[in-house]
Amino acid sequence: MAAPQVSAAQAIGEYLQSPDDLLKISAFRKKLEKEKASIDSRLKSGVKEQLDATREGLTKLLGTRNNVQVIKEEMQTVDRMCSDPQNVVSTFDQISRVSMVHRNFEQTEEMVNNLLEINSKLDVLEELLEAESRTIIGPAPNLLPIHFHINRLEAFRNQTMHQAKKASANSRYKLARMFERLNKLIEDFEAYIMELARNVLPLVRAGYPQVVVKLIKIAELEAREDEKAIAIRLVKKAAKMDAASKFKSMQANARIIKHYRSKATKAISDSIKANFDDAYTRHQHDPGAFLGGLSWIYQDLIRIESDVVPCFPPSYEIHAFYIKEYHRTLNATLQRIIESEPDASIMLDLHAWIKEYKKSMKELNVAPELLDPPLLGGEEQNLIEDYLKLIVKKLDEWSANLMKTEIQEFTTRSDPPEVDSDGLYGTQGAVILFQMVNQQIDAATESGQGAILARVVGEVNRVMRSTQDQWTKVVEAELKKQTEKPEEVVGGLAEYCIALANDQIKSADNTEALLGRLEPLVSEKYRTPINEKLNDAIDGNLDVAKKCIQTFIDIILNDLKPATKQLFQPTWYDGVMEQIVLTMRDYMADQSYINPSLLELLVEYLLDAFLVTYLTALANCPKLRIPAATERIKEDISTVFSFFSGFKPTKELEPYFEVVDLILAMLEASKSMVFLSFWAFAKVHGPCIPFVEGLMKVRGDFDRSAVSEVMDSIKRKVKDEGLTDPTEPTIMKKITVQSTLSRFLRT
Repeated sequence: MAAPQVSAAQAIGEYLQSPDDLLKISAFRKKLEKEKASIDSRLKSGVKEQLDATREGLTKLLGTRNNVQVIKEEMQTVDRMCSDPQNVVSTFDQISRVSMVHRNFEQTEEMVNNLLEINSKLDVLEELLEAESRTIIGPAPNLLPIHFHINRLEAFRNQTMHQAKKASANSRYKLARMFERLNKLIEDFEAYIMELARNVLPLVRAGYPQVVVKLIKIAELEAREDEKAIAIRLVKKAAKMDAASKFKSMQANARIIKHYRSKATKAISDSIKANFDDAYTRHQHDPGAFLGGLSWIYQDLIRIESDVVPCFPPSYEIHAFYIKEYHRTLNATLQRIIESEPDASIMLDLHAWIKEYKKSMKELNVAPELLDPPLLGGEEQNLIEDYLKLIVKKLDEWSANLMKTEIQEFTTRSDPPEVDSDGLYGTQGAVILFQMVNQQIDAATESGQGAILARVVGEVNRVMRSTQDQWTKVVEAELKKQTEKPEEVVGGLAEYCIALANDQIKSADNTEALLGRLEPLVSEKYRTPINEKLNDAIDGNLDVAKKCIQTFIDIILNDLKPATKQLFQPTWYDGVMEQIVLTMRDYMADQSYINPSLLELLVEYLLDAFLVTYLTALANCPKLRIPAATERIKEDISTVFSFFSGFKPTKELEPYFEVVDLILAMLEASKSMVFLSFWAFAKVHGPCIPFVEGLMKVRGDFDRSAVSEVMDSIKRKVKDEGLTDPTEPTIMKKITVQSTLSRFLRT
């Protein structure tokens, strides 16, 4: 980025910033002139140096051009003399013919001797090669000699077969048969060389780095021979046969290109892939063990850098090659794990392992560009999403199957509920569900990531809420069948409701324990959502438990309908409360199978339901025979109080029945004293004018005028005192008072 230009005015402004600076103008001028002189001097010196360097370069360039021209002229002279030697040597034709005959004799003699000796040489080489091949991890002392002699025999074969191109087919066939053993030996030697290449690292580990050096020397030699052969073929392909005819090797070379270098590097790649395949196969059914045992990768890379790299020429860049191959093969193996659809916990293990792999490779000073492509396409974060998707899938599948079984058992009720180790009704569903939850929570906890744990807890909450909603609907549906078509319903619903309520309390306790275990493991950022989700699940468990208890009460009340319909009716005076209490006692006989906290809730719900039913019947009853009615009420309450005292202490029960005492007082009070009884009632429960008016109207000892007089007095007092309902609703809010028309129609 270029520096911003400064104008002359701005430059002067920097020096003249106050009126006093005008006195320094001469000093500033001298300073600037001195700086200008210094800059001019440096510029002149730099320009002179550049001119001198340019002049010298041009001089050398001209000299080089002259030298090239001289060499070109000399080469043309040599070419003319070589192309037409007859002009120089008078007997050149004779010399040329004699030389050709002599050369042919020598070549023929050499070829015959080689053909006679080839089998004996092959015997020795085959024996040596077999001995070396038996011990791949060894010193290989004869490796270079074997290669040297095989190479000479191969060159002889190539030259012989090239010269035999113009021979008869039968001759060529016989020659090919003679060289079959040599061809087999060459193939075996190449196989041995490639096996050594596949065992470079084991050779170094075993203390035989010199074998690797020999291997690379052979590969380099063969590579140079390959290059020569390729160059010759390119010349021939260009149809420059005149140039080719000047070189004996061009006429005789029929070399097979070996590509030892590329084959050796491929063998190394294959060995790396084989190592990964072996490790994967050993732990094919346990990917976690496979990931846990991959520390050998780092050990290999350290050994390669220290011991293998010195055995290779720099041009091989063998360290980078090994790192790339290990990384590429590792990536392919991890892809295989993903494609095998492993358990959700493996996704977390894989995510953590890749994170550790990056850290380890950085500690080994591995260049990032060598780790390309990134493992799993650089999208290892998707493993978390895949893990969560798998969690969702598994939890949904497991919970669906579990709920299918549990709901079937709940609705068919073919057997009584199971009794757990605590002697309480229960089912296996709650235990199995929490085993599933704990399994997934534990896996998420091991990841060490609060975000993962929070999301898994969210999914667990979703599943638990879903099962809770299903239970609520099932309980409602079963109760509806029980009340509408009792003859078609299988018995035992009350017991199963108790079992389900016990399960919900057990699940709430387990969830609370889980919350206590998880809170210390995460930061405040994730502690809050985890707390909210698990507390929400606990609330859901408690809601279902309450629903079950309420359903249990509804079942009791449904069975009590024939008896409760008689309350405050003519038959009531003969006593029906014993029948009601007996029915409640029968249902409460299974109290030992109920969780103690639920039993307390059940007693409160039942007591409340009884009082609401009793007072509602009183509020909507026909004329009461006073004082027979009040005496019967006292007897009823005494019987019920005695029943409930078996579940609650007397002191705790008395407040529940206080409302009945207050109502009894209004029924027993004289016309002039009713107001005082009402006032005591109203201070606790509010005016409740419709209920009180209905109560006064059903008193058999009050006529219409008495009722009107009492109610006028009550209403006037309520208005004057501004009496309102209490802040906290009491049981009287649950009492439904029918209208006069409804009561008339009912009678």
